Amino acid sequence: MYSMTGYGKGIASDGDKSVTLELKSVNHRYLDFGIKLPKNFLFVEDALKKAIGAVVARGHIDVFLTFEQKAGSADDFVVDEQLAARYINAANALAGRIMQFSDAKGAEEVILREALRQPDILVRRQAAEDPAKLEAELTALTMEALSEALENLKAMRAREGEALKADINKKLDNIAASLAKIAELAPDVVRAYRESMTARIAEVLDPAKVDEQRLATEVALYADHCCIDEEITRLSTHISAMRALLKADEPVGRKMDFLVQEFNREANTIGSKANDIRITSEVLAIKNEIEKLREQAANIE
Repeated sequence: MYSMTGYGKGIASDGDKSVTLELKSVNHRYLDFGIKLPKNFLFVEDALKKAIGAVVARGHIDVFLTFEQKAGSADDFVVDEQLAARYINAANALAGRIMQFSDAKGAEEVILREALRQPDILVRRQAAEDPAKLEAELTALTMEALSEALENLKAMRAREGEALKADINKKLDNIAASLAKIAELAPDVVRAYRESMTARIAEVLDPAKVDEQRLATEVALYADHCCIDEEITRLSTHISAMRALLKADEPVGRKMDFLVQEFNREANTIGSKANDIRITSEVLAIKNEIEKLREQAANIE
């Protein structure tokens, strides 16, 4: 079982080019993407989505790609001679006016050195590359980095999933314990109602004149109204079904979402039918655990 929360990073390099790819996932009802790529990597977006979709079933996935390239040996430097000449002429004119340099040769060296530092005078021109070959290389590096990032993401999501599984099992234990108390208390509800009815009738009638048949009929009708045996059975079945989902090897988050709704439905019915403060107290405890289950299920793939 996997959580939808995780992070993974992968790096791929061929010595000259380097691709760093980071994945960050959070919970989402469906599989959703937020992809940020450099301009020259837009062509890999569809491939990224397909590769991630083959591994991740649900969640919002943010993808960040960083590209670095070292200066190649075939690169050369080009000087904008006209721009450099204008800069040097201006610098020489200034030096001559303020007599800043006594050594003319030294002044020329300083001016030339400073000129080369100016923007747009000395420009590195990268060696031309075959576009198809470059695209293939970048795609291969991206997929290699993605493979590592996905492995790291899956590992983190698996660890988070194990923690969620343990927590959900604990909450199911709490629900089962409260349900067992409710099953134990349920028969007392009818018995208490019969005793209450008999006492109330005795207050106004001679006990010898009580119509036992009529009393039995009233008690039977009440027993039918407040019977919660079916709800207890269904809720017990839901607990077993949830435990089975925790052992499944496939994404189960959506099934859990639906099952939690059924948990809530049965708990509400028990609370409305069983007219007993002790049962109501246990129902409230169950509903508290169900709400926590809902929050956890929302984080499961």
